[in-house]
Parts: sequence; C-alpha cells; structure tokens
Amino acid sequence: MELDRPFLQLPYTFDASALHDEVAALEGESWLPHPSGLEGNSAVPLVSINGVAKDGFDGAMAPTPWLLQSPYMLQVVASFKEVVARSRLMRLAPGAVVQEHVDFNYHWYSRVRIHVPIVTDPAVRFFCGPEEVHMAAGESWLFDSWQRHRVINNSSQDRIHLVIDIAGSANFWREVRQLQRGKAAVPAQAIAFDSREQPKLVTEQFPCAPIMAPGEMSAIVAELMADCTANADNDREILEYYHDLLFDLVHDWRQQWSLYGFAPEGITGFQELLARTRSALKQGPRVLVTSSNNVGINPVIMQRILGAALQPHRAEEFATGRS
Repeated sequence: MELDRPFLQLPYTFDASALHDEVAALEGESWLPHPSGLEGNSAVPLVSINGVAKDGFDGAMAPTPWLLQSPYMLQVVASFKEVVARSRLMRLAPGAVVQEHVDFNYHWYSRVRIHVPIVTDPAVRFFCGPEEVHMAAGESWLFDSWQRHRVINNSSQDRIHLVIDIAGSANFWREVRQLQRGKAAVPAQAIAFDSREQPKLVTEQFPCAPIMAPGEMSAIVAELMADCTANADNDREILEYYHDLLFDLVHDWRQQWSLYGFAPEGITGFQELLARTRSALKQGPRVLVTSSNNVGINPVIMQRILGAALQPHRAEEFATGRS
C-alpha cells in the first residue's frame, strides 16, 4: 500500500443520479447478504470469479450480468483504465455499521479500493486510522485498508457505494503520489454518461500464483516482522522466535521452489512446510502485535502467508494462460 494517509480523494466525479437510476433497476435478489452475516450489510457482485454471484478472490474475474446491464456503471468502472479485481455495490442499511477491522488477507497486500458513493447522507461517516470523512455522492476516494477502519450509517436511508478493487498500474500510483505531494497530477474531471462509448473493461485473471514466489514471501515476512519489532511492548524473545520461524519457512520454501517450481511432485513438500510453520505458531492471536495498527500477528500469518502461499489447482492455467 503506497498511501501515506488514511484517505485520499481522487480528482474524478461521476453522475450519482444516473448511477442511482441503474441501481434502482436492479432486481431485489441481486443483493446478496454479507458473507460473514453482518447485519444490515449487503452487496451486488459486479466483477467476480467467472462473473457469477459468489464471493471470493481466487479465480479469473469477469463482469457479472448486473454490471453488463448497467452501461454507466460499466463506464465508471472502466474509466480508471486499470485491471479490475473483485468489485461490488455495497449497501449499508439505516442505522447499520461496519465494525472496526483491518483488511489483512492476501488480496489486500497489493490492492487498493476505490469508493464512488451513489446514495449517501452527511450522517454517514467513514473512520480510518485517526481520521473521519463523509464521502459525498459522485466523488471518488481511496483509503488505507491496513489501518483500522469502520463505517456508521446514522441516516434514515440506505448508503450505497460502488467499490472497485485494483492493484494499480504505474500510471495510477504516479498520479496518487502527485496528489499526496499536493501537485495536480491531472485536472479535475466530471465524467458523465456517454451513450456512444464502448467501455473496455479489463479484469484480473491471475490474482495469485499457484505457489507463492519466494521473493514475495520474503517481502511479506520482512515487512510484518519490522512492523512487530517497532512495537516496544512486544516480547523480544518471542520476536526472535517468530523471526526465525518465518525466515526458516522462507529459506526452505526457496529451496523447494528451486527444485520443483510448479511441478506436481513438489506440492507435498510445500504442504509440509506450511504445516510445520502452522503447528509452530504460539497460542493466542496477539502473541505479537503490529506497531502500525495494533493487529495480532497470527491471523495475519494465517491469511497473508500460510493461506495464500499454495493454490496448486491453478497451476495449469497459470502456466498456459487457459482456464
């Protein structure tokens, strides 16, 4: 994540009224409950695995019928000219909340979310780190999902946002850096619906490797350990224990990778390395805590490393480019 602040407003605005009309045209069954059952939270998949109504990140992404039947929404998603990952309409009922949390799974290690509010109210407040904003209808925003964040809908109407997940090209992050430095990377643009436009939507096809590259694993481990080391309240002996445990995984993972690559013969060895590391984690989610956002290390290890490092079922399509 290259954001240097909790929130950043992008210089693009959209016609919230036109987007609202397209949202209103969606059938009721298009709204799916939150996968974790959070009360008052629902979503319409717009870009999903194979374009079907399911949640998840591990698969080739494609537009859903709901996005394809919404020409302006499709234009908005495509207007950023980025490779689009899982994206949705997200609805928060009156009085509902998104509880404080951190997005620490593997998907969020290298992706950022663009918010385009469609239906909202000044009583809808978004909190991230030490800051709080109201994202007005038609605006576009980024936020740092590694910081603790939450949302409260204190209004009497649904809050509906279009949310677009991307990793971001060099052009995108160059623009972000310029904005953060107080420089106008591009002039502010109001993007209205153009019925003549044929949007070119490019969606993510390979969200993760079937076997995590050793260099990527090393980078994730180094960053996580540096974050925990910066917390003076962490026990030094446990820090050393986790440093050695995780870098032992990195070194043996690299050795296994150098012998087998994506070959099926190496899968059992990779599985054994993950099982060895998992069984050696100390009890309790907060045996070490990050300095940056006060998150316990074990859940991060489980989701960002151990749960994401091996997806052998995708090896053939990753190598051939054919699903």
